[in-house]
Amino acid sequence: MGISEALSMCGGLALFLYGMHMMSSGLEAAAGNKMKQLLEKLTSNTIMGVVVGAVITAIIQSSSATTVMLVGFVNAGIMDLSQTVGIIMGANIGATMNGVLLSVGIGDIAPAFAFIGVCLIQFSKDDKKKDLGEIIAGLGILFIGMNMMSSSMGALRSSEKFINLLATCKNPFVGVIVGAVFTALIQSSSASVGILQALAVSGVVSLDTGIYLMFGFTIGTCITAALAAIGTTANAKRTTVIHFMFNVIGTLIFIVFCQVLPVVSWIEAITPNSPAAQVANAHVIFKVVTTLILLPFANALVKFATIVVRDRSAENRRPTIAERAKLTAGYSMGNSAIIINIIREEINYMYELTKKNVELAYDAVIRNSGENQKLLAENEDEIDKLNATICEYISSIMPITTAASDSKIISGYYLIVGNIERIGDHATNFADYQKYFANRNIGLSERAIGEVEIMKAKTLKAMEYLEGDKRDSAPEVLTAVQHAEQEMDDMTDSYRDAQLERMKNTSCSPEASVIYSEMLTDFERIGDHLLNIAEEYAGMYAGK
Repeated sequence: MGISEALSMCGGLALFLYGMHMMSSGLEAAAGNKMKQLLEKLTSNTIMGVVVGAVITAIIQSSSATTVMLVGFVNAGIMDLSQTVGIIMGANIGATMNGVLLSVGIGDIAPAFAFIGVCLIQFSKDDKKKDLGEIIAGLGILFIGMNMMSSSMGALRSSEKFINLLATCKNPFVGVIVGAVFTALIQSSSASVGILQALAVSGVVSLDTGIYLMFGFTIGTCITAALAAIGTTANAKRTTVIHFMFNVIGTLIFIVFCQVLPVVSWIEAITPNSPAAQVANAHVIFKVVTTLILLPFANALVKFATIVVRDRSAENRRPTIAERAKLTAGYSMGNSAIIINIIREEINYMYELTKKNVELAYDAVIRNSGENQKLLAENEDEIDKLNATICEYISSIMPITTAASDSKIISGYYLIVGNIERIGDHATNFADYQKYFANRNIGLSERAIGEVEIMKAKTLKAMEYLEGDKRDSAPEVLTAVQHAEQEMDDMTDSYRDAQLERMKNTSCSPEASVIYSEMLTDFERIGDHLLNIAEEYAGMYAGK
C-alpha cells in the first residue's frame, strides 16, 4: 500500500467516524430528553429492550455509542442495571445494519444522502428538519468514507506481508486477538466490519479467516464503553461488564461452532457470489444467535456483573452534581437526558432541604426555642453550596445542549434554583428573629403566635405543590400555587391590620411588633418565590 492509498484509507476512516458522530448528534437533537422517557417506558421488558436497542443502534450505526449512553444513564441513576441487558443485546444486533447496507450497494448512492442532508441543514428553517438533515447527511458521509476505504484496499492484494499476517488469523484465537486490538484502536466495530467487507471484495481475505477477525471486532468495541465507565458508579461499570461478557461468550460459542460444524460453508452458500454479503450475513447470524442463546440468562449476566464489580464505596459524602453527571466519552447521544434528570434531582433535593428549614424556622419562632439553630445553619450552608454548584454546572453545560426544548428546560431550572435559595434566606430570617427574641427576653403575643402557626401551615401546604417531578402536572400546579399565593397575600394584609390593632391596645411590645412586621414580609415573599417557581415549571413544560 502506497502513501496515496494509506491517506485514502485514513481519510475514509475519518469520514466514517465523523458521519457516525453527526448521526448521533442529530438523534440527540431530535430526541433529546424524550429518549430517556422512551427507554423508561419500553425497557421494563427485556425483549422490548432488545428491540429498542436494535432500532437506536441501527439508526446511529454504533453499538459503542448506545452502550456509552447506557453507562451514562446508569451512572446518573436514570436506569437500573437490569434494564440495560436487553438494550445491550439489541445494540449488538443493530450494529450489523451497516454491513447489511454495504452489502446491498447503498454506498453507491451515499452522495445523494449527503446532499439531501446538507440541503436540509442549510436551507430549512425548521429545527426538526435540520436535525433530520444531520442524521441523513451523517449517513451519507459515513458511507462515502466507507467507499474511500474500500477503494484503497485493492493494493493490499500485492502486499506479501499483509497476506502473511492474515494467514496467521486462520488460527481462531489469533484472529480474535488481532480483530479485538484493531477495533479497540479505531473504536468502531462497524468501521472494522466495513473494512473486512472491502478486503473480502478485493479478494484479500476469505470468510474462513475473516469470521474470526469479526468475532474479535465485537470484543474490541467494548473498549469505548469501558473508557467511559472510568470513575463512574459500580452499576455503570457493571454495564460494561455485561457488554463485554455478551460478546466474549458469543465468540467462544461460535468458535466451537465453527470448529465442529461447517458454519462458514453454510454462510457462503447463502450468497456465493457476494463476499461483502457473506461477511454481513456472518455478522448478523453471530449477533442474533448469541442474543437468542443468552436472552434467557439476562438475570444471570446481571448477577455475574454484580459479583465481578463490587461496590466498595465507603464514603457517606453525597456526590456533587458534576460527579453524578459525568458525561460520556466523546458521544453526545443521551447526554441531555442525563443532564436534565440530574439537575432535576439535585433541585428536588435542594427544595426538600429548604422546605425542612422553613418548617424548623417557623417552629423556632412558635416555640421561641433555639434547639434547632445549629441544624438550621448547617442546612442553610448546604443550600448555599447546592445553589452555587448547580448554577455553575448549568452554566458549564448550556453551550453543549442541542435541542431548543432542552435548553428551555435547563434555563428554567437555573431560575428555579435562585428562587429556592431565596426561600432558604427567608427561612434563615425567621431563625434570626428567634435569636433576637431570646437575646432581649421578649416574645410575641399568644394571638400572634397563633397567626404564625397558621402561616406555617399555609407555607408548607403551598410548598407541597412543588415537590417532586412536575413534568406532567405543571399547569395544574401553577393554578394551585397561584391560589395559595393569593391567600398568603390576603393573610399578610389581614395580619398586619390585626397587629396594628394590638399595638394600639399595647398587647404586644413595640420591638416584637417590628419583628412581626418583618416576619409577615418574609411570609409574603416566600409565596412570591413559590409562584415564580410554578410559573417557570409551566413555561418549561408547556405543550408537553
